[in-house]
Amino acid sequence: MSTLTLAARDSSTMVRRQLKRLIRYPAMTVQLVVTPVIILLLFVYVFGGTLGAGLGGGRGTYINYVVPGILLMAAATAATGTAVMVATDMTEGIIARFRTMRISRASVLTGHVVASVIQQLLGMAVVIGFALAIGFRPHGTFLDWLGAIGMLTLFVVAITWLTVALGLKSSTPEAASNAPMPLVFLPFLGSGFVPTDSMPTVLRWFAEYQPFTPIMQTVRGLMLGTPTGNNPAIAAAWWLGIGILSYFWAKRTFDKS
Repeated sequence: MSTLTLAARDSSTMVRRQLKRLIRYPAMTVQLVVTPVIILLLFVYVFGGTLGAGLGGGRGTYINYVVPGILLMAAATAATGTAVMVATDMTEGIIARFRTMRISRASVLTGHVVASVIQQLLGMAVVIGFALAIGFRPHGTFLDWLGAIGMLTLFVVAITWLTVALGLKSSTPEAASNAPMPLVFLPFLGSGFVPTDSMPTVLRWFAEYQPFTPIMQTVRGLMLGTPTGNNPAIAAAWWLGIGILSYFWAKRTFDKS
């Protein structure tokens, strides 16, 4: 077998390992999915009437607005679990065992990333299902939805590599659970829950230029069939850059560990 074939085979084995861990310990997966759903229900049914009126509509208008922010929050929450799993592997000795075996070193991280991406995309599908059940009514075309899925996948891959790097840099699983937490709150400090023009000047500046806002604007526009402006290009630049830098950070940290 060629080196590439062996690496692909080893990566497939590591992906199966991670997926089996998710199935064997479903509590974390359930928690990571349930939390964004609860936040969705809270904002729609408690704040949705008032916030929707501010958008020129009602609760139905607000649920259409808030879903993209909840989707990114769901992905960031699930990625936090990936950081914990990576830190657990690094501190429990299994990585040392892997290094004594004839397996591709890259496959260890690849297994974590691919399994996490699958988990996050399924989690976002669950959130969309709940949103549709309580009144989310997107109007985007089939091509618009393909574009939204593509942007969300880019975001998920990038944020997963970032949390893998954070997990590798953490000394304990507990520390790894805290390191990515700011990512979960960035949708609140962007256009995820309210328009940025309703914020004070300093906060509005931060909200408009942080990396979560353009991808939320892009996904919102694609799902609802409204103009996206230059947000897709800005979002792609942000998350391609974050993903590439995070990949090399994670790879270098893993090689040095």
